[in-house]
Amino acid sequence: MARLEFEKIQPSQGSSFRLYHATEAESCRVYWHHHPEYEIVYIPQGNGRRQVGQHLSRYEEGELVFIGPNIPHLNFAYGQMGDFEEYVIQMRGDFLGKEFLKNVELEAVSQLFEKSKRGLAFGKATKRLVGEKIKNMVYQGNFERMMSLLWVLQEMALADDVKLLHAEGQQPDVPPKETERLRQIYGFVEQHFQTDIDPSQVAEVINLSLPAFCRYFKKMTNQTFTEFVNEYRINHAKVRLLENVSIAQIAYDCGFNNLSHFNRMFRKITQQNPTEYRQQFSTMVYPLA
Repeated sequence: MARLEFEKIQPSQGSSFRLYHATEAESCRVYWHHHPEYEIVYIPQGNGRRQVGQHLSRYEEGELVFIGPNIPHLNFAYGQMGDFEEYVIQMRGDFLGKEFLKNVELEAVSQLFEKSKRGLAFGKATKRLVGEKIKNMVYQGNFERMMSLLWVLQEMALADDVKLLHAEGQQPDVPPKETERLRQIYGFVEQHFQTDIDPSQVAEVINLSLPAFCRYFKKMTNQTFTEFVNEYRINHAKVRLLENVSIAQIAYDCGFNNLSHFNRMFRKITQQNPTEYRQQFSTMVYPLA
């Protein structure tokens, strides 16, 4: 069961960004999570599940994605068995200084960073070209690694085999000083989404009055708190629908005491009912009535 977690990311020692290479599907890592950093994920081979924001699909023959800040996404190792390998690069938007993206030489990269706020997936040609460079970065010194990252970003910026993932809307940029406050809100929802949530309780957690909290949340997320909770519950349900669990049980586990209400909300957010949604991924679950 994947629950939304806030992932705290520290740059690699001696570097302004983080690079790590995983050679197995680690069971202890966060699953459904978000963070204020940009993230490149390269998986050299294999097939698996891709969930970025409200987008859910399968990747085939490896993966290369660029995910913008604060977009909830599922760990690509989630549900993997046997051999698995991935390379992950995580960086803040100002990892080379607050003004570096304003340099004329980086105009295409600046546009790439902006587009990544909706999540980007790349095709075979770019996966092959960029993937080799990312693999080599593991063995490079800090300066060479930085030059390689700039090359990777430029190639991704110029790629024409790219598609948007999180099509429902762009996630807002979250100022660093607000990250902790939003983490508290998300944490409260994570802990209590299976029960009725009183917004006044959440407002109390972050020391705001209920009206001030509602205005703050709308400003920061472009959603009402109720819309966010419903979306959180439905995203949780989308992951559960890939498991061998009845739809009625999933609805209850996700905080919906009324199956009809769950079905209506699921259709409102996904434009499908739960059964139709599950059938798309029928090879990933056992059939259930």
